[in-house]
Parts: sequence; C-alpha cells; structure tokens
Amino acid sequence: MTDVATALESRAARTLRRRAVREVIASDPVASFRFYVHEEPHPYAGWHYHPEYEVHLILRTSGRYVIGDVVGAYDAGQLVLVGPDLPHHWIADADADGGSLADTHAVLHFSDAWVRGCQAAVPELRALDPLLARSAHGIEFRGASATTGAAAMLAVRDAEPGMDRVVRVLDLLRVLAGSPPGDQRLVVQSWRADVEGADSELISRAIDHILENLATGVRLHDAARQAAMSDSAFSRQFKAGSGQTFTDMVRRLRLTQACRLLETTRDPVAAVAGAVGYANLSNFNRQFRRAYGVTPREYRTAARP
Repeated sequence: MTDVATALESRAARTLRRRAVREVIASDPVASFRFYVHEEPHPYAGWHYHPEYEVHLILRTSGRYVIGDVVGAYDAGQLVLVGPDLPHHWIADADADGGSLADTHAVLHFSDAWVRGCQAAVPELRALDPLLARSAHGIEFRGASATTGAAAMLAVRDAEPGMDRVVRVLDLLRVLAGSPPGDQRLVVQSWRADVEGADSELISRAIDHILENLATGVRLHDAARQAAMSDSAFSRQFKAGSGQTFTDMVRRLRLTQACRLLETTRDPVAAVAGAVGYANLSNFNRQFRRAYGVTPREYRTAARP
C-alpha cells in the first residue's frame, strides 16, 4: 500500500470515530434546490450530515468515501444518492497528499418538502418514492445507470438557471428512479443517526435564530434564552450536537449566505457584508478569504463569468 493510500485509510478510520457535523444548506433565493461544483479540498467539506437529499458525482480524482459506517474506494464517475441525515464524507488522494484540484465534485441538494410539493402538483412524481426510501442507506449507481445518471447530472450543470435547470433535475431523478435494481447498490444496510432528538431540535432552532438575525446581530445569550437554558449549558449542548461552537456556526452561516448573495445579486461587496452581519468590510474580506482562499470580489467573478 502506498503512503497516500495508507494516509487515506487512516483518515477514513478516524472519521468513523468522530461525531458528524450538521451542515446547513443555505437556501437559494432564486432556486428551489441547490446545485454546485466544488474543488478538492473544500473548506466546508467534511464528515457531515444534513436533512436534504444529496446526489453526488465525482468528476475527477479518486480516494476513499465514508457513508454511514461504511468505508470504500471511489474513482471518477462515482454517482451516489445520499438520504437525509446520513453522514458522509469523500477524502481524495490529492487531499491526503496535500494537493488541490478544481471542479472535482458535482453536488445536488434538494429537500423532502420540495419533492412532496412537486408530487402534490404532479402525482406522477410519486414514482420517486421507492428511490427516496432506499436513499436512507445511500445508493451507489453502477453500470449503465451510473453512465446515464452522470450524463443527466452534467446536463443539470450545463443548464441555464431557471426552468431549464428544473427540467434537468427532474430528468435526473427520473433516470435514477428508473435504473434497474442490479445497478443500485445500497452502501449501508442499517444506520441510526448519531444525533439525539433533543440535540437535533436545539440545533435546528438555533440555526433558525441565526439565519433570522444575520443582519442585525446574533448573540449566544439570545439563542440560549430562547432554549430556556443558561449560556454555558446551551453552549455545551450545541457543541455536542453539532460538532461546532456557536460562534463557528454563526461565522459559517454568515459566509455561506454571503456566497449566495455574491452569486445571485449585483449588490456591492460592502452591502453584502452588511446584509450578513459584518459591520467592518476589512474583517469580512479577511474572514471570507480565510474560508475560501479568494476575496469576495474574486469569488463573484468566478461564480458569474
């Protein structure tokens, strides 16, 4: 086994011993789902879970994935559907070797509420239910289904934002739901989320509080008071349930929302900083660059060529 492979196996094993972090998928003001392509390593990619479904396509590179309690190898072309609250992480060879590669992962996130709303208007979409139920175990697509599904995923990437992209997403789900059972491999046979109900509820309410008060300011004391807890008890329970401190979560949500505004508006960078709670533009630029490796202006230029 090479040094890189050994490092990958070691990182994957350590991942299973840690508690997964709740990732917040920021809503897009002009889209009902979220699609993006990101580099490897990505500042916010790690051992995490979220209530949204995720379709994940490896565009290039190879490495080890961790889904639920299973570790496996992946290569370019791997296509996986991960169900809500199922922890997952991809660790690339380049990541273990200290390198960096652009455009390695294509990711689609959509919520159960979005699917159910679509089904209420279009009953034919109830044909997706068996696929979505199986996704609780993670589904890796193989053979012709992997090839066809990857092409459908790339069609989402290449579609113009708006109705064209909606059509492509529905076509992707049609392709995945129609793949034969032999082309679908359940990654894990059973899984119980590592987040207790009380922790999950506290985290969800705290995240709602943060998002509602990004522009006006967020204080741990206010979130703790809403939870009827002392500041110290709230802080401990939030860290235990999310894997992050309250302050780190606030910073992450502010920067995530800033990315969405930079992508979808033409507001000046100073206005974007103010909208997500940064009164000091220099501090915003510094925090943004630390997280993403580029300035807000550079990020906007890359996101909106």
